[in-house]
Amino acid sequence: MTELLLKYFREKQLEVQSEKSYDTQCPFCSMQCKMQLLEQSIVTRKKYMTIGKDNPVSEGRLCIKGMNAHQHALHNDRLKYPLLKVNGEFIQVSWEEALDHIKENFAEIQAEDGLNALSVYGSASITNEEAYLLGKFARVALKTKYIDYNGRLCMSSAASAASQTFGMDRGLTNSLTEIPSTKCIILAGTNIAECQPTIIPYFEKAKENGAFIIAIDPRETATTELADLHMKVKPGKDAALANGFLNVLIEENLIDHAFIRNRVNRFEEVKEHVSSLDLEEIAQMTGVSADQIRLAAKTFGQAESGMIFTARGVEQQTDGSAAVRNFLNILLVTGKIGKPNSGYGAITGQGNGQGGREHGQKADQLPGYRSIENDEHRSYIASVWGIDEGDLPRKGVSAYEMIEKIHEGEITGMFLMCSNPIVSNPNADFVKKALKKLKYLVAVDLFVSETARLADLILPASSYLEDEGTMTNLEGRVTLREASFPSPGEAKHDWQIICDIARVLGKGKYFSFQSAEEIFNELRAASRGGTADYYGITYDRLRKEGGILWPCPALDHEGTTRLFEQSFAHADGKAAMALVPNSPKVPKEEPTKEFPLYLTTGRVMSHYLTGVQTRKSPTLAARNFESFMEIHPKTAEEYHIPNHTLVKIESKRGSITVRSRWSEKIRPDTVFVPFHWADSQNINLLVSKDLDPVCKMPGFKVSAVKIAPLAESVQ
Repeated sequence: MTELLLKYFREKQLEVQSEKSYDTQCPFCSMQCKMQLLEQSIVTRKKYMTIGKDNPVSEGRLCIKGMNAHQHALHNDRLKYPLLKVNGEFIQVSWEEALDHIKENFAEIQAEDGLNALSVYGSASITNEEAYLLGKFARVALKTKYIDYNGRLCMSSAASAASQTFGMDRGLTNSLTEIPSTKCIILAGTNIAECQPTIIPYFEKAKENGAFIIAIDPRETATTELADLHMKVKPGKDAALANGFLNVLIEENLIDHAFIRNRVNRFEEVKEHVSSLDLEEIAQMTGVSADQIRLAAKTFGQAESGMIFTARGVEQQTDGSAAVRNFLNILLVTGKIGKPNSGYGAITGQGNGQGGREHGQKADQLPGYRSIENDEHRSYIASVWGIDEGDLPRKGVSAYEMIEKIHEGEITGMFLMCSNPIVSNPNADFVKKALKKLKYLVAVDLFVSETARLADLILPASSYLEDEGTMTNLEGRVTLREASFPSPGEAKHDWQIICDIARVLGKGKYFSFQSAEEIFNELRAASRGGTADYYGITYDRLRKEGGILWPCPALDHEGTTRLFEQSFAHADGKAAMALVPNSPKVPKEEPTKEFPLYLTTGRVMSHYLTGVQTRKSPTLAARNFESFMEIHPKTAEEYHIPNHTLVKIESKRGSITVRSRWSEKIRPDTVFVPFHWADSQNINLLVSKDLDPVCKMPGFKVSAVKIAPLAESVQ
């Protein structure tokens, strides 16, 4: 028997011919968890498994998406060669043919329609090096003012609010390591348990240490289960709810007078405003009782330390910037900022949502968070790039506004990198019709996405396993993503594609990079002295230290763990409070007799963004293979909608069909639909084109809809 067992194990051992490992980082959320892909060669096939790797942020943890990320990267549907549309069908062409095609069409468009007829649409999932290079490409190689990116739909409210309030925007003003020691936490519109699961242990430790956790969300979620108090706010009423907090804090004198006097502007104006508001009216408006508002405000005000975290629930509204500013007002009046275990955190959605907005993808920004309208900033970047300042375009418009420019005929060509705007943008049917008007569309992607289907040319990009570069996590911690897995077919890194196109356009001398590290070194110089200063960060340091929090202005600087300890980033060193009305100047949709319910949108754990990557993962797709509408049973009965039945949801802009899912965890006046699906289940077909006037964020979280069983609606 022993001999048989030995023979069996020897045979099994021989089957495993080799084993390799590849270090990388998760391509999904802003935690940017470190991980390792293990590859086993077993006779004629290969077996893969992803495991977590120890690091300063997630400490080796992975969520279900990270553990299965390799499934999409290794999928047979990966784009491997350039594809050119000929007579409505895509055919494989060489890179030389593809680049010649771009050169010819870009030149023709700009000759006929002007330099600004070309546009660039970027992504918050690409590396810092590629985000930086894409901004440079738009302004130097194409000389167009029209560049923006999908992060506009994700982080713009928080970014603008922090910049206006504090003078600068970095995801977290503290490091994650301070969360377990804070005494009171407000989670406003964030479902971290599903969107950033590996961050949850920080909050669990805080709770174990006695922290009081307040969650603000129209739905009960895995995150609200962690809370001591769940405030089930009506969708879109977050700004008013924050006013309720301020009203109580001022009335109860739970404010830090010395901090306000020394470090805050406009307090008296805000005090007069919120003191004039009626708490019972705010309670009625928000759907949160006055008793709950008092309890939450007093608990936060009396706590020794406190942190506030916001995410898309607060931010994806047409007054999202103002709503975030009002939550920052709460921090300022209580003095809970710039101190140990006290501060603000914007829970970034996309993997490089923080870094993606720092170095030039936004319409109004240059590298280092410089302003494209500031002459001194323009002059500095022009000197780094070796061009005349006068040749730098001025600011363009936001992502959705670029779509409007296409519809109007001002933009006739687009270079699209790693984004899927016909699914991710509001008023999605309009977006699709507009993109069809383009004379020429080039898409760079891993797969043929819904938007890439409309392209004239698709270029195959490398995945997170193959593309080395830096990413900046939700804290503002710059990390190095190692990547050495071979790219499939003729797929290229995004930065290589940008450099190749710049070369055929005659701008090769500005894009002669041979590695991601070379690009990063230019980025360091470009960011030097800016708000987001990366100058002291190098690949060598990142490999040794595991990550560095910016600003890091010198090679011997350790990075900045906590912001605003002595002063804020405004010229006078003070923070600026904001007077925020209960109702925005631009009215939001409210339920009517015809459209009687609130619609709000969000994520589920097993999918990411528009699902282009996660639906290629069999493990993830199996968990949620179709979209759904979460609805309270009482509401479902009122509208004669059985559980697990196909339902037509309709707004003023269109309709979709999804399956009902009864849940007592949602407000009876609200339905919830995730946004990861396309075509007939694309929830953004129902969302208005209205934008936040400050940051141009669409109002994804608040629409008015009507619902009916599908069988009834087709009769």
